[in-house]
Amino acid sequence: MPHLALYTFGTLKSPLADPAPLTSEFYERGEAVYRRISRHPGYLARAEAADGDRGLFFGADWGAWGEFAVPTWYDKGRTAETTALATTLSLWTDLRAAFEAVYTGLHREALARRHDWFEKRTGQPSHVCWWVSDGVIPTWQDGVSRLEDLHAHGCAPHAFTFHHPFAPDGAAGPAGPPRHPLHPQ
Repeated sequence: MPHLALYTFGTLKSPLADPAPLTSEFYERGEAVYRRISRHPGYLARAEAADGDRGLFFGADWGAWGEFAVPTWYDKGRTAETTALATTLSLWTDLRAAFEAVYTGLHREALARRHDWFEKRTGQPSHVCWWVSDGVIPTWQDGVSRLEDLHAHGCAPHAFTFHHPFAPDGAAGPAGPPRHPLHPQ
């Protein structure tokens, strides 16, 4: 049975290493959100660096998730001191489970604060979904390629959003999960 891969990406207003209160708050909330999401029904796994070093993306060992990659529009630093991004790569049993985890609870509360932490990038998608075969681990490069393709060409069976989904067989899905005020269609 296919699983849903979900890649998210955002450029932060300040580097992850910034000691400012907003950055600390983002980290604290992020860690609680990850703990909660990992217990959500339908969650299977997410990319985590083998060394577990908070804020280290580039050069970290991501195991089966592959070498870390970012979209071409990311123009900030790439060292532990200068990196200013937040990104996830995860696997889910289905679209509904992922949608509910993202748009409820602690993650929904964090989304309500996204303008405090993230740069507004008009026209650039913040997430992309696609289906993978059972047993396949998506890579960071898969996520970046699909996000960039979504940006360039819109939703398609190989790169879609929660609100314009496709079924594993490539058929256009229903209207998608219910509209959410924090993520308009």
